[in-house]
Amino acid sequence: MKHTTALKITLKFVLGGALGVLLLPTLAGCGNNTQTASNDAAQSGATETSSENQTSAPDTSLSGTIKGDGSSTVFPITEAIAEEFQAQYPNVKVTVGVSGTGGGFKKFVAGETAIQNASRQIKPEESALAKKNGVEYIELPIAYDGLSVVVNPKNDWAKCLTTAQLKKIWDTGSKVNNWNQIDPKFPNRPLKLYGAGTDSGTFDYFTEAVNGEGGRSRSDYTASEDDNSLVQGVTRDVNAMGYFGAAYYEENADKLKGLEIDGGNGCVAMTPENVASNKYIPFSRPMFIYVNRKDADKPEIKAFMKFAMEKAPELVKQVGYVPLPNDLYAAATRRFEARTTGTVYANEANKAKPLSELFK
Repeated sequence: MKHTTALKITLKFVLGGALGVLLLPTLAGCGNNTQTASNDAAQSGATETSSENQTSAPDTSLSGTIKGDGSSTVFPITEAIAEEFQAQYPNVKVTVGVSGTGGGFKKFVAGETAIQNASRQIKPEESALAKKNGVEYIELPIAYDGLSVVVNPKNDWAKCLTTAQLKKIWDTGSKVNNWNQIDPKFPNRPLKLYGAGTDSGTFDYFTEAVNGEGGRSRSDYTASEDDNSLVQGVTRDVNAMGYFGAAYYEENADKLKGLEIDGGNGCVAMTPENVASNKYIPFSRPMFIYVNRKDADKPEIKAFMKFAMEKAPELVKQVGYVPLPNDLYAAATRRFEARTTGTVYANEANKAKPLSELFK
């Protein structure tokens, strides 16, 4: 079955204590919402992600609620998994919030959620707070993502930017507000910037990769944890530049122009092959799902994570990201089954190592 990030799905929103039903024409990457793939929609065939191709009958013996939150970037993956899972297990309710990686971790380390979507590794201070709160966690890689730097398609002057140019644009105190300040060959046009909000893992990753320190960034730009808002901003302004995860670029490739990035070895386009091979420097990154150890023994959580690792190679690709090699999904499955807790990134040097060296 085909999944896209422009799913016309029926989602239940819990907002301000009131429960309503809303039809979304596009994937929502906004923060502080809880979204539940509707079982009714999945069973009726009203969505593109219905269970029409399921060969086995739904298992009604398993029930419960799985509560997740976190990254809007990882959300399309867990949303797709949740929809197929609920078609197979209709009595299990899966809710996935999109508070951003940082916002989601605040809830996860407090024990409020069972699953945390993350577009970056857990930070030392977040891990310390989890320990203080008695929360143990299992860290699992789920996909690769290529962070996209994009412009309006009517921009006919910019094709490739160096990381030095990006730093000049985005660093703290930057006064770059015109395209010809980036490169004198560029036209005299105002520069309008769009980027991730501070609760987003994409913000942490981008600022560390470009400016050398997570969280270090100019603040005079249009910021949002809602990637769709960033897409809309860039598509409406010929002078705009923005950054967000690959799936949102792929979903809107007809309305955006992706820039090649020169990380020191020449201009490289963001393609699945370049992301998987780590040629797309410095914007190839792994994405993760964290599971609360206490919840990992619950039958519905065990079934969900088993289902997630089995379906991830197919669904990750369908929603616009790059699947891990099969041996890494096998390693993640073993890590979950062994209930191995903690982060492989406790040693800062491990951030530079490939997943294959860290998850075996």
